[in-house]
Amino acid sequence: MAYDVDMRDVKFQLFEWLPTAKLLEAPKFGDWDRDSVEMVLDEGYKIAREQMAPSNVEGDRIGVQWKDGVVTMPPAFKSVYQTVREGGWMGMVIDSASGGMGLPEVVGTAVTEFFSGSNVSLCLTIMLTRGAAMMIDNFGTDHEKGLYFEKLLSGEWAGTMCLTEPQAGSDVGAAKTKAVKQDDGTYLISGEKIFITSGDHDLTDNIVHLVLARTPDAAPGTKGLSLFIVPKVWVNEDGTLGESNDVYCSNIEKKMGIHGSPTCSLVFGGNGRCRGYLLGKEQGGMKLMFFMMNGARIEVGLQGSAAAAGAYQAALTYARERLQSRSWKEWDNPAAPQVPIIEHPDVRRLLLSSKAYSEAMRALLYQTALYEDLSRISKGAEQEKYHSYVEVLTPICKAWASDWGVQVGLWCMQVYGGYGYTKEFPVEQYVRDAEIATIYEGTNGIQALDFVGRKLRLRDGEAVRELLGMAEKTFNSLKSDNEMGEAAWMLAAALKQIESMAKDLPKRPDGMLVTIYNAVPILDMVGTVLGAHFLLDQARIAKAKLGEILAAAGVVTDDKKAYKAFLAGNPDAAFYHNKVQAAIHFAYRGLPLVSARAAAVRAGEKSAIYAVL
Repeated sequence: MAYDVDMRDVKFQLFEWLPTAKLLEAPKFGDWDRDSVEMVLDEGYKIAREQMAPSNVEGDRIGVQWKDGVVTMPPAFKSVYQTVREGGWMGMVIDSASGGMGLPEVVGTAVTEFFSGSNVSLCLTIMLTRGAAMMIDNFGTDHEKGLYFEKLLSGEWAGTMCLTEPQAGSDVGAAKTKAVKQDDGTYLISGEKIFITSGDHDLTDNIVHLVLARTPDAAPGTKGLSLFIVPKVWVNEDGTLGESNDVYCSNIEKKMGIHGSPTCSLVFGGNGRCRGYLLGKEQGGMKLMFFMMNGARIEVGLQGSAAAAGAYQAALTYARERLQSRSWKEWDNPAAPQVPIIEHPDVRRLLLSSKAYSEAMRALLYQTALYEDLSRISKGAEQEKYHSYVEVLTPICKAWASDWGVQVGLWCMQVYGGYGYTKEFPVEQYVRDAEIATIYEGTNGIQALDFVGRKLRLRDGEAVRELLGMAEKTFNSLKSDNEMGEAAWMLAAALKQIESMAKDLPKRPDGMLVTIYNAVPILDMVGTVLGAHFLLDQARIAKAKLGEILAAAGVVTDDKKAYKAFLAGNPDAAFYHNKVQAAIHFAYRGLPLVSARAAAVRAGEKSAIYAVL
């Protein structure tokens, strides 16, 4: 499978829109400058294109295999995994003092986009291993770090997180897996976990599971859960591998997508010999797990964004090459030649919508990652502010980007026509692989409930007000612009809809029910407004840079023919021009949805509550 990304937009968002270069001046990132970061980006993209993408075909067609409790990964994955290991990519964003690269989170997010967009199945194993390493680095004892951290950081061993049980999916507090403390300080673990991503495979000699379990005297619900380090193979005190630790894969799921990722049912302690170490304190497991889950939720949103960006690039290439039908300008001329489908207005609409939403998703993910970086180099009130931004944006990253990631894939499938529904082209796999991102790490409905129930109240609501206030500043900067002014006023109108809804809902006698009932559309409204704000803010910068290029070349936009010819021969000018067009298009196509959803919320429609289903 070929894989492409718009590296020009990646670097624009990192270095022309976001203050990444200034971030690199912080002592925490003192080992890096823009040139070295760009080298990392280019090398990560090269691995994605030349190794991860080709192996993705085998991952999808052959998939993972399970026989007699043994899981076998697609053969092509092994050499690619070794490349990732040897390059130190597992530890991209882990501090250099701990042995990682020490890259900012925003740069690691860009590289992870490449890996996820080219082979999401393999990227999941990498993501979870990095997450397990960070958990042990942050919360483990010196003994636990000595046994597990370095092997996870290097990728010599892989990692997972194990929450879900047959009777405890979204309701994690219903988990029944048991942990009984032994005289030597270890715990005997017994129970079953399901839907465990990368729960078993043959890429590594050992897999370190982070398992939620309940001690005998634990409180009910999530408050009673503890977190344990449970290796597939027991690790001796000298760091060597010992005997099997009584962890058995009883099944792998047959899935719609991500065929190269083993989704496992794991039995712990079927023979009474499964041991683990407590991570943190007893009955403090859920608090720790949220550290890993919140990062995973952002990365799941990134999967949706990466799939959208990959599908768009593939569809754009196809549309430029595929000849079909006459130009709309010669619709009535049967003798007119066929033209590339990119000349057809509806195809262009599909492509620009895909581009706009993809770039809005990328902006959301990169901006959130930057706030995470800023929280790590700040102190006091500043640190709390940036951390609250990450908290508010996390469910939006996960839900908004994954929902629209699937939709962009479907738009791109339309560009291909019938070919898009075949395995001859990559877009159908992008759609299949992207759908899971709307479901795991908490369905998007649960993300929306978290957003309206908890995240909107952070810092007494100040966090979300400040984020939306930035969108208002974008409106003010563009409201008189001759090209983007109307789009800016549409952003202002959407902001008013959200503000009005936020004031009215608490006053209603049925306000709580209406809010919960509409949690998903409310999250989508905020995500869409932020997406429009990001794109218009980027367009403001792009328009200024385009103006500089045109002035230097002596080109005026009033001469449309000359302007068009200039854009065709100047890639930088065309890039900036398209940033402006994408922002305007998003405003007209996306922002009206905010008003439509607000109308439904204000009406208080609750038919689904009253229906007999």
